[in-house]
Amino acid sequence: MSMTPTRSGPSADPARQAAPASPDRPAGPTGARAWARDLAMGLRFAVGGGREGWIRTILTAVGVGLGVALLLGAASVPELMHHRDARSTARTPLGEMSGEKVERSDSTVLIVNAGTDFRDSEISGRVVRADGGHPVLPPGLDALPGPGELVVSPALRELMDSSDGKLLKERFSQYRLTGTIGDAGLMRPNELFYYLGSDTLTKSDGAYRTGAFGYKVTEDPLDPLLVVLVVLICVVLLTPVLIFIGTAVRFGGERRDQRLAALRLVGADRRAVRRIAAGEALCGALLGLVAGAGFFLAARQLLGVVDIWQVNAFPSDMVPLPGLAALILLAVPVSSVLVTLVSLRAVAIEPLGVVRSASPRGRRLWWRLLLPVTGLLILLGQDRIGSSATSDDVHVYTIAVGATLALVGLATLLPWLVEAAVRRLRGGPVPWQLATRRLQMNSGTAARAVSGITVAVAGAVALQMLFASMHDDFNTTTDQDPHRAQLSVYSPKGSGPLAQRMIDDFRATKGVEGVIGTVSAYVVKPGKLGKGDDIRPTTELSVGTCATLRELAHVGRCEDGDTFIVHADDQEQNAWVDRTARPGKRIDLNYDSWGDSTTKGHGAHAPWTLPKSTRVVQARPDPVGDRYNGILATPGAVDVDRMADAQTRAMVQIDPGVTDAEEYVRNTAARMDPLVRVNTIRMIERDKQYASIQRGLQAGAMATMTLIAASMLVSMLEQLRERKRLLAALTAFGTRRTSMAWSVLWQTAIPVALGLALAVAGGLALGAVMCRMVNKSVTDWLVFLPLTAAGAALVALVTLLSLPPLWRMMRPDGLRTE
Repeated sequence: MSMTPTRSGPSADPARQAAPASPDRPAGPTGARAWARDLAMGLRFAVGGGREGWIRTILTAVGVGLGVALLLGAASVPELMHHRDARSTARTPLGEMSGEKVERSDSTVLIVNAGTDFRDSEISGRVVRADGGHPVLPPGLDALPGPGELVVSPALRELMDSSDGKLLKERFSQYRLTGTIGDAGLMRPNELFYYLGSDTLTKSDGAYRTGAFGYKVTEDPLDPLLVVLVVLICVVLLTPVLIFIGTAVRFGGERRDQRLAALRLVGADRRAVRRIAAGEALCGALLGLVAGAGFFLAARQLLGVVDIWQVNAFPSDMVPLPGLAALILLAVPVSSVLVTLVSLRAVAIEPLGVVRSASPRGRRLWWRLLLPVTGLLILLGQDRIGSSATSDDVHVYTIAVGATLALVGLATLLPWLVEAAVRRLRGGPVPWQLATRRLQMNSGTAARAVSGITVAVAGAVALQMLFASMHDDFNTTTDQDPHRAQLSVYSPKGSGPLAQRMIDDFRATKGVEGVIGTVSAYVVKPGKLGKGDDIRPTTELSVGTCATLRELAHVGRCEDGDTFIVHADDQEQNAWVDRTARPGKRIDLNYDSWGDSTTKGHGAHAPWTLPKSTRVVQARPDPVGDRYNGILATPGAVDVDRMADAQTRAMVQIDPGVTDAEEYVRNTAARMDPLVRVNTIRMIERDKQYASIQRGLQAGAMATMTLIAASMLVSMLEQLRERKRLLAALTAFGTRRTSMAWSVLWQTAIPVALGLALAVAGGLALGAVMCRMVNKSVTDWLVFLPLTAAGAALVALVTLLSLPPLWRMMRPDGLRTE
């Protein structure tokens, strides 16, 4: 009788024994099906984990959404610039501006650029006059303004109607406001622009005739130094955003690992739990894309009404490039999955828990140093960009890659630096011990939280060093002397009465201390051309009072009726003046009445004899830095009404103690003639492209710093939420709340201090390399002081904002669980 054993023993057939299941061998689907199953399960955990799950997912979505919004904004810049160029082209007159002769017709328009300043705002405008009954219209206008009529942009009308625009409204009070310029005729919503109708405008006022609008002005190519600057600005502003997105998808790491350990306990293998974790991160990233799109739409509406350093745009112009938008939509979810999988490689998730209490293996330094060193070597390998270089000589992508590697390398170095520093910390007060022990157990989260500010400060230090080294190239010192006069006034119409009116009206204007006024015109030597001459000897004649002439030359004794021949430093010019200005000889005050070897003169002659008593004097720089070379005369010596094609100039001295003295002068000038131009005399003249880039940097830096502050606050709140039970337990055991608050402060302060130190070192190195690349020397090694102070202040503000939630989380009811 045979018996069948009921259980296998050692003598049982090995072939019949069931092979033990490998804990790492998947028991279900494999390949793409396994990925789809586990990612879907992670998505369900992210949205179905109750209140805790939703809070974690929302924090991740908000963090990712802030970064996505800024990336979409950056992707919209090319389209924004394209729309601005199109708007500028659409309203630029064709015709004589493009070198074409335009005959007068029923549709042509005389037009001249005008404008004014109001405090810190520049107001552009055009004076127009229709030649017939059906004039062509610039975009944004339904009808051309008639004589004395004014059409303004909405922003200009709003400024004029505001309490701050009272003086500006007074400047245009002599005209009838008849309409508003539409959006199609403006470069940006807050642009200050106007069209003014006139019935006296002629070509002698500098006007030109046009028959259509839509001329594309050829812009000057961007200076190669500015190209380098723009590339570095883009890298500095966008790199912290990318780092923060990578940090945001790792929110809730400790709670997530505990859930994954539970999944391991019910049979999931290591690969499956990692894919499930990736699915949770993917959910937050996808929601972040939706949130980012919402933030972007809200921000672009705000950009249409808020003017940040003259950076303002129509919402319809802020459209991301399709290719860049698609790249963002693809890169953010993919990077969230990859970041999660990489971060879990250092975590041992077992069925009985997560191995975190054991001393982790030290972070490796070699590959972290490799990134910044490689980036700096790439930049050092670039050819130096000298004064003869063009924008084509700038390797944009190579510079961008090198700078990005250098900044990202700082972010990878920070966790190693924090870990190495806190490992050696011992003892101290209770808050200090709580903080250092927490950092010793897990310093990665704290380091990631401040990596964005580290990269931002490092990039800002490099940018400021580059700006400082380029300062003299784009901020030139003029020879103007604002101590002698502060405003320069010019009118294309020249007449003695106008010059005298300028002097009288400006002197009576509030805040004016003195006026220098002249009437100037070119005069010519009459008679036949000399042997071998192709053109007639000419020079400039300026008429003014003795007080005015003393500002232009060292005239010495002067009475009304005196005349002077003025010599400057140029000997060749002095000889040309002497050929025209001969004491006791005739001069013709109408330059156009005499032709040369190729042209005939027109108009009546206006002969005038230069007195024999005329003295030769030396010129002195006028308040705007010019040295006069020609003839000076007092009003009693020459009748200015006989001077053809004259121009009137004045230089005004104002009292700096009178508020808005410049605006009172501009109002007086506007009452004389809308074409009278008032310019501020400055010692420093800034390049417009350089100034525009600097304004863009300021606006972009504000957006990036706002994002960093918001991201740090979200990250800190997420860390506090994860430690809610621990905080409540410590409070229940008698730990003082002030000690807990100080411990949170130290947990933030230690990584921040190390991060700022790393940022200063990395920023100085990157800035020095960039200065070398543009063939400039470092002019300021201390630019990091205000930047580090700003970074520290930002962190202190975020820490203070996190204290109220910390106080609530330390209540005993935080120990309750469901």
